[in-house]
Amino acid sequence: MDVSEAAVRAALAQVHDPEIHRPITELGMVKDVAIAADGTVNVAIWLTVAGCPMRATITNRVREAVGGVSGVRAVAVELDVMSDAQRAELRRSLRGDAKEPTIPFAEPGSLTKVYCVASGKGGVGKSSVTVNLAAAMAVRGLSVGVLDADVYGHSVPRMLGTTDRPTKVEDMIMPPQAHGVKVISIGMFTQGNTPVTWRGPMLHRALRQFLADVFWGDLDVLLLDLPPGTGDVAISCAQLIPNAEILIVTTPQLAAAEVAERAGSIALQTRQRLVGVVENMSWLELPGGARMEIFGTGGGQAVSHSLSTALGADIPLLGQIPLDAALRQAGDDGIPLVLSHPETAAAKTLVRVAERLSTRARGLAGLSLNISPVRRPAAS
Repeated sequence: MDVSEAAVRAALAQVHDPEIHRPITELGMVKDVAIAADGTVNVAIWLTVAGCPMRATITNRVREAVGGVSGVRAVAVELDVMSDAQRAELRRSLRGDAKEPTIPFAEPGSLTKVYCVASGKGGVGKSSVTVNLAAAMAVRGLSVGVLDADVYGHSVPRMLGTTDRPTKVEDMIMPPQAHGVKVISIGMFTQGNTPVTWRGPMLHRALRQFLADVFWGDLDVLLLDLPPGTGDVAISCAQLIPNAEILIVTTPQLAAAEVAERAGSIALQTRQRLVGVVENMSWLELPGGARMEIFGTGGGQAVSHSLSTALGADIPLLGQIPLDAALRQAGDDGIPLVLSHPETAAAKTLVRVAERLSTRARGLAGLSLNISPVRRPAAS
């Protein structure tokens, strides 16, 4: 049976680049297709960069797609590298002709839900909550990204189990993926466990680069894992993505809750919207079914009530996550609990929180309308 080139190219149109998530035919990555009389098909592919970490994945996808075409007996894949001009054209096709990269999530028409996961102090499990929410949302079929904005205490790559490095195409950074989640972290740009010793202006520039230069694609949700407190990064987030909403993580301990209230109260100054509170380490379930409240009780509800009063709006307690050694182990293993042990009470709570955050309707509430109130003149 003769093999048509049209059928082969139609099959290649179903092959998506694993980093950009668009068909390789649309991205100009198909260099040539040659069909031999014996049914052997030779496909030449342009890679974006010489050291492309996804070369094996692309090769396998091409072989599988073309191998399924009727009449094809064998598939040979040849890899080449794009020229500077081709990469520039690819960048223009993805980003347009803008000379300076913009932050897509700050554009008025952006439909990406952006959540800044914040806490008053460290050690409350903010990063664990972030990666599990991201994984749970990805399982629901959403396109999700995580930006590890905790520059000094970055831990998201380990918790998502990735050691991959980003790929750079022109001035675009392609983020690695883990468990269906796109992720970027300063830890991907440092050697080993080297500490980062940056001050305010450098932190601001790094955060802006992660938001503007990284090619996130069309995300449904972007989660930012913020450092604890109300310092430079929290302020920069408010400036760079003013439409981002804040999710507060605390523990039941009242001392921790008081600090968490301060982190949430930053919304009064930045005019951002608070989406809710998550209480972590709420209790330890004993074998007999009883609960041991190791860190006390009521912290999450106290934060919810205090912030609701301060902001004059309902700031709900979205969930209480029980203590579970499996949650810690999942973070060390790089497989979020919602994937490794979805049957646990902690995982079920995290999934419910993820569902509430990902099914919220898009509306004008909490968005800046750039309208200033005008006093009506008094009647004469």
